[in-house]
Amino acid sequence: MINKNTVVLSRLIMVLALLNLMISNAQNPIPLKNSQSSVVIVNNIKPRRGTSQGLPNTRLHYTPGKPVKYWSLATAASIMARYPDYREAYWKPWSYVQGYMFHSFEMLYRLTGDRQYMDFIKKYIDNFVDEQGNFHGDKLTNLDNIMTGNSIVGLYEYTKDNRYKIAADQFRKAFDTYPRSADGQFWHGDKSPNMWIDGVFMGQMFLIRYGKSIGDTGYCFDEAARQVLVCAKHLRKENSGLYLHAWTEKPESVKWADPKTGLSPEVWSEGMGWFALVVAELLAEMPQTHPKYNEIKNIYLEMAADLKKQQDKKTGGWYMIVDKGNHPDNWIDPSGTGMFLYALQKGIELNLISHREYNPVVKKAYKCLISFAKINERGLVDIEGGGDGISVKPDYETYVHYNRTTNAKETVGAFLWGTTIMEKPKKEPGNKI
Repeated sequence: MINKNTVVLSRLIMVLALLNLMISNAQNPIPLKNSQSSVVIVNNIKPRRGTSQGLPNTRLHYTPGKPVKYWSLATAASIMARYPDYREAYWKPWSYVQGYMFHSFEMLYRLTGDRQYMDFIKKYIDNFVDEQGNFHGDKLTNLDNIMTGNSIVGLYEYTKDNRYKIAADQFRKAFDTYPRSADGQFWHGDKSPNMWIDGVFMGQMFLIRYGKSIGDTGYCFDEAARQVLVCAKHLRKENSGLYLHAWTEKPESVKWADPKTGLSPEVWSEGMGWFALVVAELLAEMPQTHPKYNEIKNIYLEMAADLKKQQDKKTGGWYMIVDKGNHPDNWIDPSGTGMFLYALQKGIELNLISHREYNPVVKKAYKCLISFAKINERGLVDIEGGGDGISVKPDYETYVHYNRTTNAKETVGAFLWGTTIMEKPKKEPGNKI
């Protein structure tokens, strides 16, 4: 008969052996290497949601201090290395940020032909779309939650798998009952009548893509044009091509609103950046015969002219509060800079604005943008100096004193958009991805 002490001793030996094995693995980890991206993942580390660095022991083979040929490729590789399960990257599993990043991943796929970008998108989306095409992410009662539906449409384009179309149809139907202002602008969310300039991007990027690739084209482009025009009517700063952050039908309900106009006070670079991106994308996809095309084009041209005027002559970037570069404590915002860079370069490529006049603007902006990037000691791209998750603020001081951080999620997205459209990387044997 085995006595109790023998059993305890046996179990203790097993525990000590297991601990020794774990220590050995930690000192000499067995890497899982993806040969396409040179990603090395230590397989006993769990992602930590919301960290700027993701998996702490992940490595890429870029070298600090050495030139990077394609910042776009290095940044995308860093995202995939940090967050192999992209649900773990931000404050919740389904958010607008993933869709924002994925737009650039699709651009990189089209440029390089490298399937890893679409595979990464598919791996993420398949967590939320089942075999019957049912969507299992957040409720579609906030424009932020609709943005990443754009990537579902993208997967339908590339795979022709009907379940993605079925899922995208659910996003499209959400607009039928979505709350609006008296003159038709979508509320940012369904709880209060506040219209943020961010929301024009979040909602219309989906409608533009759905109308282009799936159908209901008349409604989709009409609605997208309506949202841009109503936003411009309310948020355009007087006598300029610049746009304020938000407005509300109930000024008494929020601290940031002027009690008479319902407007927020400042031209926030990232907010106006969202607007610049979606206007450029709408002009790229809507038929030039559309009755609202010329009105949208005029908004773009007026905006481009003022962005050229407001660009900082020394750095090539744009300030956090775009039109107050000479005010105390204002700073060059890498997020807004990346967004404006993309929107202007897109306009050059669409022949909306003069290459001769605007090429110097975008070249200087690109140089400014990449100055915020560095390769860290793990061979990953870090983007410095952006504000993370900025909502509508009541005054200039609150905007410019907002905390800046490394790898602010919207800043990384803007950096990826801006570098991708400027670098246009091609697949080459020597590319480090």
